[in-house]
Formats: sequence, C-alpha cells, structure tokens
Amino acid sequence: MSLLEARRLTKRFPGVVALDGVSFDLRPGEVHALCGENGAGKSTLIKTLSGIHPADSYEGEIRVDGQVARFQSLQDAEAAGIAVIYQELALVDEMSVAENIFLGHEPRRGPWVDWDAAYVQSARLLEGFGIQIDPDTPVRELGVGQKQLVEIVKALAKKSRILILDEPTAALAETEVEILLRILRELRSTGVACIYISHKLGEVQSIADRITVLRDGASITTLDTASVDIPDIIRHMVGREIGDLFPRDRTSPVGDTLLAVHHLSVAPAADAPARLRDISFEVRAGEVLGIGGLMGAGRSETLLHLFGAWGTRLSGEVTLNGTDYPHPTPGGSIQGGLVMVTDDRKRYGLLLDQPIGYNLSLSSLSRVTHRGLVDEAEETRLDREYFDALRVKAPGLEVAVGGLSGGNQQKVVIGKALMTEPRVVFLDEPTRGIDVGAKLEVYQLINRLTAEGRAVVLVSSELPELMGMSDRIVMLHEGTVGGTFTPPEFHQESLMAAAMGRRPTPAR
Repeated sequence: MSLLEARRLTKRFPGVVALDGVSFDLRPGEVHALCGENGAGKSTLIKTLSGIHPADSYEGEIRVDGQVARFQSLQDAEAAGIAVIYQELALVDEMSVAENIFLGHEPRRGPWVDWDAAYVQSARLLEGFGIQIDPDTPVRELGVGQKQLVEIVKALAKKSRILILDEPTAALAETEVEILLRILRELRSTGVACIYISHKLGEVQSIADRITVLRDGASITTLDTASVDIPDIIRHMVGREIGDLFPRDRTSPVGDTLLAVHHLSVAPAADAPARLRDISFEVRAGEVLGIGGLMGAGRSETLLHLFGAWGTRLSGEVTLNGTDYPHPTPGGSIQGGLVMVTDDRKRYGLLLDQPIGYNLSLSSLSRVTHRGLVDEAEETRLDREYFDALRVKAPGLEVAVGGLSGGNQQKVVIGKALMTEPRVVFLDEPTRGIDVGAKLEVYQLINRLTAEGRAVVLVSSELPELMGMSDRIVMLHEGTVGGTFTPPEFHQESLMAAAMGRRPTPAR
C-alpha cells in the first residue's frame, strides 16, 4: 500500500490550470523524484500535498495510509507525518541549532521548556547522522549546506515519515551534496519516504527509485530510475529532444580585452585580513570566462568586489574597457558598461511584489528619463522588447514577478541587466534552480552576447556547465587562483584538483 497518494489532483488559479489531473504515489522507504520544467506544476503539487492549498481549494483527493486526507493547513500535514524542506530555508538565524530543531514543539518539564533535554536530543540526532555541528551554535554562523542538514534534522525531530525536499542541493558544494545524499539513503533504509525535487538530473538518477515527470500541469509518466537515462528524462520533461545540453558557440571572433584583473587582494573590511589574494585574469570581447571553485572559495566575492558591492581593495589593479577602475561602485560599473546578475535573484535581483516591467527597467531609468521625467511610453517599449526577446512566460508586463516560475524570474533578472547595454556581463550561478529547458535558453543567450562582442564572466558550481560553456576556466581555492585552464585541459579531475589546492598543470 502507498504511504501517500494523489489521485487526479486539479488546482486552478484565475486564468491558469496549475495542476491538471495529476496522479502520484509514494511508497514507504522510497525516494521518488519529481522532474519538470519551471511552471510544470511541481511547486503547486507539493503545496497541495502539504496543506498550504487547503482541501476545498482543489479537485481530486489525497490519501495517507490509504485513507482520504483533507488537510486545511501545513500543521495538519505535519500531524500526518509530512514535512516540507523548501529551497528558502525556514530557520531563525539568531537562535541556536537546538532551538531551531525543536522550535514549536520544545520538550517540557512541567510548564517550563526543558532546554537541557532539547540540547541533549539535538546532539543525539546530529551525531546519529554524522553531522559535526554543536547544538549550541547560532544558526547565523552555519554555511548553507549545514543549514540544509539542520532543516532535515528539524523535520525528523517531529517524527516525520515523509520528507518533501525542494531543490535541496541548489546552493550546496559537491562535498555537502554527498553528505545529504548519504543521509537520505540512511533514512530510506529506516522506512522514511522522500519526495525529491531537483533540476540536477545526474543527482536524481543517483538517489531516486522512481521519477514522475510533470509537464504543463499534468503527470506525463512515472519511470523506474534504473531503466531510463538522462536523455529519456529530458525528452519527457520538455516534449522534445535536446541533443546538446551545452551548445557553446566558439566560432565568434575574440576581440580586445574588456576587463583585466592583476594581483587583486581584497578584505571584507579595511581592518580585516584579505579574503581574496593575488587574483589575476582577463576576459576579452566575444569570450566566456568561467570561474569555479568549492563553496567559500571566493567566486561570488570576486564578482561582487569588481562590480563595487563588496570588500575593501588592499592591492592590485583593475582595468575596465581599457580604463583604470580603482574605486568600483554599482552605479559606476553600470555606467562603465559592467553589469552583474546575482546568484540570489529573489533577495538581490528582484522586487517580487512589483510588476515585470517595473523590474526590467529598474537599472536603466537613465535611458528613458528626459528632463527629470520618465518617458513611460519609451519605458514600456523597451520593457516589451526585452520581455519578448527573452520569451518570458507571463500574460503581460503588469504581472508581479513573485508569481513567476524560477526560470522566468531569472529571465527578468537577466533582462534587467542587459537593458543597461553592458559590454561585460557577470553571471553568478545563472542556471541555479531552473529546469533544463530554461537552462538551454540561458546558454543560447550567452552565445548571443558573445556573438555581439560582449564579454561574459560565468560563475557556476556545476563543472559540466563550466566546461561546456567556457572558453577558459579559472578555478579558485580559498580566495586565490588554484589554476587556469583552456578547453583541451577541461577535465573534471584537473578542475577539482585545482579547486582543492592541488597543483594542476597551468594553461599556457
């Protein structure tokens, strides 16, 4: 008998059918992956299964242990043993690990919270999964990967039988991913079942027992993982073949150096030790420079400093479009032809409650402002131009960005950047949390940018993406350059060795 089952679920929003007769089942001790493009219905399905969309708001039925369940809230679903771990983690930074794990169901001694018991039980849970975290540690001091593990322990402390994990490894380094997958395998052996949502199909193949593919709100098929390969999964997801996952066009002519960095050292603040040390690289017109490294290696900090949003320069020289650039600021960078697409689109890239058009033109108001007044007709014309060119899936420019899928939000962030008419484009994890079809559109956009003679600096934690889309790769290790590589030297072993501080053969 299935532990959890969805039967012909249909969920409608005004003008949209988000779920169209979706059926799905989860067995005890199973890892069941949900795959599909952004907008396929995955988020709506898990919100329905977990009570966020209450029982009277959809058609069809949910069954737990064979019995119809009519959840009216997330608390109802938790009472049935269902816990959801979202990509945006629900931890309180100012509280300790133990306080977060037992938040809302603290052990008690009479009328008082028994914090001693909470810390002892937290330590036991963490130790049981081989997680080396002190329960007394404030959550704000943890890395993203450690926070993700604390979320799982928090769910298990509630005696959850079903874990729903939404893109759990999107922000994790490879070593952290391995720890997470090991824990899920251990949970599977104890009978805990998992619904696993991820765009990383190699990861899905390594952990899932079955895969259900959603497309356009419908459940297309359920597959035994052992009997399919990644091209099969992609074909079901997008309804077409994608022959080349990384279609880098390396035929564009390479032009002048647009950004040069020489012996750059940067500290978080003037009185702090250097976080980046002796970093040198350059990127030319028509070229993609990839930057890789383990979590914490300094990838995002390098881009943020050059853009003018982080750190105090201790030494080194930077030239932008042939001009010295000693004191970067975001406004000065945009004016000088350098723009950055952040890795956290929801926090730093978008105003989620504002319309698409408002967000698109936010960094380019000088283009549509005359004598201190915004030319609304010109602003709308430009917004529409980029909206159409990037094929944003939405009814119109007036739709709030927060209601879009992750892939379409990313298109808006990129469109906002490109509307500034840059010559150098920083892309920090531009495909994080988006599906394979949306990734392909980002890659095609990168090709367009280099064909137009622009320079692209691409930061990615996925080595296949770096190797597939870069003309050269710089690997960082603990804030310094671990190695620089050209395409004949693109081997995962060499890149990982450089990321870990070993000595690869440098590019000549």
